[in-house]
Amino acid sequence: MFHKETYQKRRERLSNDLESGLILMLGNNYVGMNYAANTYPFRQDSNFLYFFGLDKAGLAAIIDVDNNNTILFGHNPTIDDIVWEGQVPGINDLAASCGVEHTEDSSTLSTLINKALKAGQKVHFLPPYRNANIIRLADLLGQPVESIKTGASIPLIHAVAAQRSIKSQEEIKEMTEAVNITRAMHIAVMQGAKAGVKEAELAGLAQQIAYAQGNGLAYPVILSKDGQTLHNHYHGNILQEGQLVLGDFGAQNSMCYAGDITRTCPVSSTFTAVQKSIYEIVLKAEVDAINACKAGVKYKDVHLDAAKIISAGLKDLGLMKGNVDEAVAAGAHALFFPHGLGHHIGLDVHDMEDLGEQYIGYDEETQRSDQFGTKYLRLGKRLEKGNVITVEPGIYFIPELIDKWYGEGMHKDFINYDALESFKNFGGIRIEDNILINDTDSTILGDPIPKTISEIESL
Repeated sequence: MFHKETYQKRRERLSNDLESGLILMLGNNYVGMNYAANTYPFRQDSNFLYFFGLDKAGLAAIIDVDNNNTILFGHNPTIDDIVWEGQVPGINDLAASCGVEHTEDSSTLSTLINKALKAGQKVHFLPPYRNANIIRLADLLGQPVESIKTGASIPLIHAVAAQRSIKSQEEIKEMTEAVNITRAMHIAVMQGAKAGVKEAELAGLAQQIAYAQGNGLAYPVILSKDGQTLHNHYHGNILQEGQLVLGDFGAQNSMCYAGDITRTCPVSSTFTAVQKSIYEIVLKAEVDAINACKAGVKYKDVHLDAAKIISAGLKDLGLMKGNVDEAVAAGAHALFFPHGLGHHIGLDVHDMEDLGEQYIGYDEETQRSDQFGTKYLRLGKRLEKGNVITVEPGIYFIPELIDKWYGEGMHKDFINYDALESFKNFGGIRIEDNILINDTDSTILGDPIPKTISEIESL
C-alpha cells in the first residue's frame, strides 16, 4: 500500500468534486470456479484499490460527502477464518492502514443506505461489472437489477476518471516495476521460441516469471504463431522454422499495477526478408507514434498517422495502391490494421474502461468513429500530462477478412488483392510499449525491451 495520506487525499478530492451525496463503493468478493470454496484468484476492484488500497475480499465503503465522514464495512476474522487462512488483520486495522476512522460490520450497510435514501440523500455508485455486485447494489438501493447498469452516477464517473487518468510519481514507480517484470517475461519467451517448442511452454514460462517476480498476470497471455488473431489465447501449436511468434502479455506487480507489452519474433534465428519488410513498417509506425505523443495532441490523430505509415509501407511493397490519405480516410488500411493504436493503462490493463469508454477515451470534442477498424480505438481524445498509455500498431493478414472484402469488392482502388494471396499464411506483427505523457514529449516506461530486428535476432 501507499502511505495512508495518499488515500485520504484521493478521497478528499473525490468528495470535493462531488460536492454532495453519499458515495457507495463495493469491493470484490471471491468467485467460485466450479463450487464456492474453489475460487478464482482474488482480484480487488480497481476503484476500491485506488481510494482505499485494501486488497482484501468482502469489504465495502461509504464516503458521506455531506457529513464529511468515511466508513469502512467488513468483518473481523472468526476462529474458522484463522484456522483456514491464518492471522489476518481485523476491520479496525484495515481502516487505520488507509486513514479511515470509522468502521462498521457489513451487516449494517443496508440500514445505513436505507436511512440515507429516506433522508433524500443522493447515493452515487460506479458501473458494476460483476453480477454479484449488480445484485447486491439492487438489494441495497431497492431497485430492479435491470436499472443498476444504467443508474451509475455520471458525476462520480467523471470525478474518478479525472483522478485516475493522471498518474502520480508513486504510481509511475509501480508501473515501471510492472513493465520491468514484463520485460523479463518477453526476453525469456523470445529466447525460448524455437522449432519444436509448444506455444504452451512459452506461455507457461511467461506466467512463471509473472508469479515469481510479481503478482501474476495482468491479463491472460496472448501468444501464438497465428498472430493475425488479435486476442489469441490458444497455445496448442508446435512452432516450426520460418514462423513468427506474437506475444502480448504483462505482469501486475504487488500493488496490482499492470504492464502490457507486445513483441513479435521469428522462430528461426533470423527474420526472413519478407518478415523484415513488414516488421520495419510496424516498427516505424510505433516509433513515430511514440515520438508524436505529448500533452494536447489528439490520440485519434496519432492513430490515423500510424495508419498512414502502415498504408504507405504496404503501398511500397505493392500490397496497397492509390492515394494513402484517401485510403486511410476510406478505411482501407483496416484490412491490415483493424484495431486501435492504444489505450490507458494503470491498475487495469485497459484502465478505467469499466467506467465506460465514452467517459475515458472520448469527450465532447472527440467522438468515436463508426468506421471498421477505427471504431475499435479505445482512446481518441487529447492526451494530458500524466497519462500512461499503450502504443501498439500492427499489421495482420487475416485470410477470412481478405476473402470477405475481396468478395464484396471492398476498396478495390486501394488494395492489391492479387498480391495478397501469398501473404495469407503470414500471420501478424504487433509491437507495443507503455508510455508516460509529458508536456512536450513522452517517455517509454521501464528498461528497454529488444524490438529492433538486430536486437531481437541477437537473442
